[in-house]
Amino acid sequence: MKNPSAHHLHPRRLSLIALAVAQAFAWNTARAQSTEKELPEVVVSGNRLSDAKAERTKAAGFLDTALIETPFSVTAWTTLQMQDLRIRQTTDAMKFDASVNDAYNAIGYAEQFSIRGFAMDNSSSYRKDGFAIPGDASIPLENKERVEILKGISGFQSGFATPGGILNYVTKRPTASALRSITTEISERGTLYGSADLGGMSADRQFGYRINAAGERLRSYVKGANGERQFISGAFDWHLSSQALLQLDLDYQHKSQLSVPGFQLTNGTDLPRNISADMMLNQQPWAKPVDTRNTNVGLRFEYKINADWNASFAANQHEFKRDDYTAFPYGCSSANLAPGYCANGDYDMYDYRSLNESKSMTGTQALLSGKFNTGVFAHTFAAGLSTSRRKDYFGDYIYDFAGTSNLYNPVAVAPSPNQPGAASLRRTDKEWSVFAQDIISLSDSWKLHAGVRHLHITRSQLDNPGYDRNAWVSNAALVYQPVQSMSFYGSFAQGLEHGGIAPFGTSNQNVMLNPARSKQLEFGIKTELSRDLSLTAAVFRIQKPLEYTNSANAYVQNGEAQHTGLELSAQGKLSSQLYLGASITALQAKQQDTGNAALDGKRVLNVPELKSSIYADYAVAQVKGLNLNASWQYSGNKAYSPDNAVIVPGYQVVNLGARYVTSLGGTATTLRFNIDNAFDKFYWRDVTQSLGGYLLPGASRIYKLSAQFDF
Repeated sequence: MKNPSAHHLHPRRLSLIALAVAQAFAWNTARAQSTEKELPEVVVSGNRLSDAKAERTKAAGFLDTALIETPFSVTAWTTLQMQDLRIRQTTDAMKFDASVNDAYNAIGYAEQFSIRGFAMDNSSSYRKDGFAIPGDASIPLENKERVEILKGISGFQSGFATPGGILNYVTKRPTASALRSITTEISERGTLYGSADLGGMSADRQFGYRINAAGERLRSYVKGANGERQFISGAFDWHLSSQALLQLDLDYQHKSQLSVPGFQLTNGTDLPRNISADMMLNQQPWAKPVDTRNTNVGLRFEYKINADWNASFAANQHEFKRDDYTAFPYGCSSANLAPGYCANGDYDMYDYRSLNESKSMTGTQALLSGKFNTGVFAHTFAAGLSTSRRKDYFGDYIYDFAGTSNLYNPVAVAPSPNQPGAASLRRTDKEWSVFAQDIISLSDSWKLHAGVRHLHITRSQLDNPGYDRNAWVSNAALVYQPVQSMSFYGSFAQGLEHGGIAPFGTSNQNVMLNPARSKQLEFGIKTELSRDLSLTAAVFRIQKPLEYTNSANAYVQNGEAQHTGLELSAQGKLSSQLYLGASITALQAKQQDTGNAALDGKRVLNVPELKSSIYADYAVAQVKGLNLNASWQYSGNKAYSPDNAVIVPGYQVVNLGARYVTSLGGTATTLRFNIDNAFDKFYWRDVTQSLGGYLLPGASRIYKLSAQFDF
């Protein structure tokens, strides 16, 4: 297989996007006035960010609820915000929420995060329209209407999930009016991007469509981390009658990119020096890109029984395939360091290969929802049944010593002559659950939220005993809304997550630990100071069993992780010209009750105690259509080693940009220019202990220029 970094992207590979662009021009449909809900992405006047605010969500359960009334912390980015904030991948969005951190988020590999200090699980923490999908590759955003973060324990909503929260991607639906939008962009070392967004309905208003397509030539700021990506999707609505709606969505993505390994401590004790963010350690002549392919098919049927009751059935099938290659830097055998680099910058190079990996995830959900009264109390109620099935196929990988190289004087070494084993079914999860949610209006100002879910899970793995368990999880919350624009809430939630799998190199490698229970208390306030400005604050405490590698080199479940935090956020217009978005999180994440003095009371790794992100957008009155923007991101220092002996410094990053809305040849046009990391500051953005411990630098200064055309 040839390395795509050595070639330009062949025009044939962009044929999907080219056809979509040509079709958009050929149709030349008159641009219609969009509604706020169905076609926000073609509004081109004024400060569009405030118009894009997501007002309602199902992220906090199964009932469509106003954000101000949800008893949980929920953050959402809409299509408009993703356009104006230049969000091309999930990593770009997470920078604007201070409760989210990178967690072994390596370029060219999977995007991985932690929320409220807890690392997300690639098998359960990422959701598409509520269904679990693998988080083992970048999730495409071109066909996503919103990206939502439900922070905190989500066991009732999601079943198995990590306690920090989940990411939910809401699929775009057909538009009521004709939509023809094209975006082009150039950035980094010559990354080229193009996308098309097409939507509309038939003349009889019974059939609607939404088509998205994109292509990228990837030229990362890290030298040599080149690749390509293609994406296409379709979403279709069929109004069978005034009561019945059938929805179908399909998407496919192929991405191939050379992955970027992180750095390790020099001498096992010191941060690497005299390095730059664009250094590439995966640079052997035999290095190949990580190649991933994803397909997803979603189906949903909704039936309106009467004015108060609705029924729905939904299903989702996701297929993921990967060929994983890396020239992997790890340790210094001459100094008996594992992990760690030699004092002179030498490091051991390993040939890692795992081919034909695949994951298949199938989910279904049947739901009945409606309203009824019991005496003086009004109920908004939902009950349902869900199932999920996951199959993992993989073979025995190779991870063979190939030679020694150096940070400052790279050396070519020979690859291993060994070949990875054939892929076969190695792990299976089967889950079914029943659930119910009730929002009880106790009075005009008070609402009681209650939810309960019963789960049955069967997990098996080749050469592993697995487990078969039943469990209950629940939540309860009280919301007080003295006026329409303000609410106070207190909530309690329980969660359940799969036990971890002992990582490579431990004495019990690949052994699955038992499921872990977690619990959370949260109190918060949400207020809308005006139609265009909202403020939220939340305090929380989450407790869960701690998993770590002990002194006997065994991966165990022992002790407790306790995360206590405060979250503040603001979003909206401070004036007719100035928009502000701010997020601040203070977090105390501690390990306790392990019986190990080296761990008890120590900070959880890779989590700052204070983090903030502030974004401002200013409409220049003297130049119609011109907006200037800037953002400031701050992170406090982070613990790298389990005993907290190594603390990595915090950082500040400033980003600048401008947006100009005009008309070219009668076509609404938005031009955007951005400078990320404007002062070209070097910093460590991710200091994970995953895979033996790595430090990943933040991006150097990046320029981005794009043009969006709405026909």
